[in-house]
Amino acid sequence: MQKGGNRKQFKEREKSEFDQIVLDLARVTRVTKGGKHMSFRACVIIGDRRGKVGYGVAKGKDVQLGVEKAVHQAKKHMITVPIVKETIPHMVVSKFKAARLLIKPAPRGSGIIAGGAVRAVLELAGIPNVSSKILGTTKNKIAIAKATFAALQSFKQRTANKKIVIASEAKQA
Repeated sequence: MQKGGNRKQFKEREKSEFDQIVLDLARVTRVTKGGKHMSFRACVIIGDRRGKVGYGVAKGKDVQLGVEKAVHQAKKHMITVPIVKETIPHMVVSKFKAARLLIKPAPRGSGIIAGGAVRAVLELAGIPNVSSKILGTTKNKIAIAKATFAALQSFKQRTANKKIVIASEAKQA
C-alpha cells in the first residue's frame, strides 16, 4: 500500500470554450497611511470566435489573480454580435469617454482592418471582414475596448414582427 499516492496526480484543466487575450496589464499603487499598496490591473477580452465576446477589468495582488478575476468579470459581460454575410450589418460610430470609433462593413476577403484594442475585440467576436478607424487621439486601450463594445451592441436588428403588426392592423381596418 502506498501512502499519499493521489498527491502526485495533477488536476487537468478543462479546455475553456472561450479564447482570451490580455489587452492591458498595469501595476497600480494605492498610497495609504500605512504605506504603498501595490496591485495589478488586468483588462481581458474573451470570445468564442462565433459571435460571442466579453470584456473584464479587475485588480489583484498578483498578475495571475488579476487576470482570473478579469476573466470571471468578462464572462458576466458577454454580448452576442450579429454577423451578416461574413461582416457586420451596417456602419456605426461609437463613443465612450474620450474614445471615438468608426466600424463599417467590409467586402468578403478583406479581413479585419483595425488596430490595437479594436482588432482584439473583433477577432475574438469572430467577424471575418470588417474595417475600423479610431477617431481622435486617445491611447487608452480600455476606453477604446469599451467604445468597441458599445458599437457592437448598437446594431439594429431587422425583424419579421413589423410585418405581423402591419398585417394585424390591416385586419382591423
